[in-house]
Amino acid sequence: MVDDKNQKDQLGKITHFYSKIGVGIIKLDKELKVGDEIQIKGNTSDFKQKVDELQFDHKNIDKGEKGQEVGVKLSQKVRDGDVVFIAK
Repeated sequence: MVDDKNQKDQLGKITHFYSKIGVGIIKLDKELKVGDEIQIKGNTSDFKQKVDELQFDHKNIDKGEKGQEVGVKLSQKVRDGDVVFIAK
């Protein structure tokens, strides 16, 4: 699914997806900022998109820190365990 050479670019993993509102929860391994472009890969997911908005504890934030679980509005459906990378 995910090759080792991309591990250094891994931002985190999807821990939940709210399909009715199209929001994925990402458990961060690294900092993520509004404006970053991410790629999400999984068994059935593989797409890139820009982060237009981040939320933590239902409040908008400019950046998420390592260890936080942040919400991101996503353009496609994702699944728990999908891996999030910085897009290249």
